[in-house]
Amino acid sequence: MKVLLRAATIYSPQSAFHLQQQNILVENGMITYIGTDTPHADKVVENDDLCVSAGWMDLHAYVGEPGYEYKEDIQSIAAAASKGGFTEVLCLPNTYPVIQTKGAVNYLKNHSANLPVTLHPIAAATVDTEGKDLTEMIDLYQAGAVAFSDGIKPLQGADVILKALQYVQLFDGLLMNKPENTRLSEHGQMHEGITSTQLGMKGIPSLAEEVTVARDLQLLAYAGGKMHFSLISTAAAVEAIRKAKAEGLQVTCDVASYQACFTDETILPFDTNYKVAPPFRSQTDAEAIKRGLADGTIDALVSAHMPHDTEAKKLEFDLADFGITNLETAFAVANTALGDELTTELLVSKFATGPRKILGHQVPVIAVGEVANLTLFQPNQTWIPADADTLSKSVNSPFFGIELKGRVTGTIHKGQVVLH
Repeated sequence: MKVLLRAATIYSPQSAFHLQQQNILVENGMITYIGTDTPHADKVVENDDLCVSAGWMDLHAYVGEPGYEYKEDIQSIAAAASKGGFTEVLCLPNTYPVIQTKGAVNYLKNHSANLPVTLHPIAAATVDTEGKDLTEMIDLYQAGAVAFSDGIKPLQGADVILKALQYVQLFDGLLMNKPENTRLSEHGQMHEGITSTQLGMKGIPSLAEEVTVARDLQLLAYAGGKMHFSLISTAAAVEAIRKAKAEGLQVTCDVASYQACFTDETILPFDTNYKVAPPFRSQTDAEAIKRGLADGTIDALVSAHMPHDTEAKKLEFDLADFGITNLETAFAVANTALGDELTTELLVSKFATGPRKILGHQVPVIAVGEVANLTLFQPNQTWIPADADTLSKSVNSPFFGIELKGRVTGTIHKGQVVLH
């Protein structure tokens, strides 16, 4: 099948056509022509403001299969990811059973092999994600695990993190951790501040994140290796990582694409669709995230996709689970919240280039003779997401009914063309 992308602006820094508007012909999964001519094609994609970049990669998404298929399964997460412009997704290990064996790694890879999205397994860093004994990391790495983390469960023990950092160096692996001191955040429901006090809710202090980042950076400096912080949210954490990078530590970090959309003062009180971990924090923190994205301190934007069934969200605020669905809206949410201050080129790099550099993966190049791993999008197109249109199994999103700027047109990956 021949697909022509007509008059598409190319976002590919490694390409000779970067930021140029060209016609691109994709034939049987390969880029066979880039230029101003109009070759014959079976399908022509032509839209106002059409742009194309390397396929986006998400570093942080939850797929319930196996064990929690009622929240999300492999088929539905792939469909939602493609609709959101992602051609590759890293899946958290918090399934049942946990992704901690070669069989579990192969299950995810094999069951997604024919889908238009590549699902990469993140293997558990500790057995059953209990934060005690390390998993068989070398075997898991050889089976195809791309990184190690306990996912939604933050690693607490300094001794465990130290050993894990030493162990992953045997194969140049990556340790990921969500920075949160769970003793400090215990029973917290939202950001600790004036608003939490006014609402009478237990707060999650910024300190819970900041002390963990400081400790883990000290361990990294001592042990060596590579560490990635998932879902940072505070100004002090951004600054600590900025200094650590300047000192030469191999540290990277990401932030949820929605983190700068709201503050603890702007969320709708007691609406559980705004209950996320880490929580929406202060305006100062939101501004620090923008600066961190602009200066490269924050390497990637992620969906932080955390689907939940109705029974887990339609509860009193303190009983509801943390998390929102965001695979389908990740780019649009970031573009809407940050687009006035950050360029489209920068935002796209946080989805396409940054995640792959963190993992040491090759970034797909838009050039003749290259395999097509592409995301098609319209950064200036507005749309309104609705729960009736979502491809995820879950509908726990605060963005339904809200106009967003930036729409995904489709993806091309594994020779499969998916248009929306």
